Amino acid sequence: MSVVKGIAPPVEKYDGSSLRILIVHTRWNPSVVDALVKGAVDTMTTEHSVKSENITIQSVAGSYELPFATQRLIAASRLQATPNAADLFSSMSTGEQTGPPPVNTQTFDAAICVGVLIRGSTMHFEYIADAVSNGIMRVGLDSGIPCIFGVLTCLDDDQALERAGMGASEKKHNHGIDWGHCAVELAMKNRDWMAGKI
Repeated sequence: MSVVKGIAPPVEKYDGSSLRILIVHTRWNPSVVDALVKGAVDTMTTEHSVKSENITIQSVAGSYELPFATQRLIAASRLQATPNAADLFSSMSTGEQTGPPPVNTQTFDAAICVGVLIRGSTMHFEYIADAVSNGIMRVGLDSGIPCIFGVLTCLDDDQALERAGMGASEKKHNHGIDWGHCAVELAMKNRDWMAGKI
């Protein structure tokens, strides 16, 4: 029996060694979120040669905060990438480096927003899921940086575990793997599109 559901692998192999990737994740449902983040990181580093030092991981309280944090972190990476940014950040030091560590002067090429929403007994789930979906899409469109929607919207705990590659289900699959592939693919394609290549 063929499987209908799921993403097909990328048509070509992408070398992500020059990419800088942002992952913003929630602290709700940490065991599931941690597995998803690990799936994305492992995929990008082993399958696409993304350097672990070029993956920035930040956390926020909940899914509602993901769009704002992602937007501000993308803006911060652009500020870091401005000429003389390293000098600006270390201008307080006198000879010996006493200020913050050197900054990465490359902007983010893609962002993965990771969270888990599990339906409860109120309308809270629907409001948050809708707001987060639209917010993450808006950040991507407004910034021009691919923002991968890595927020599971599950009806129960078992669905969340299954989609993080955990639990007893034979259908379990870590969706973080898919998000890692997607981030690298879109980042590489976006570079070409920004250069006018189709």
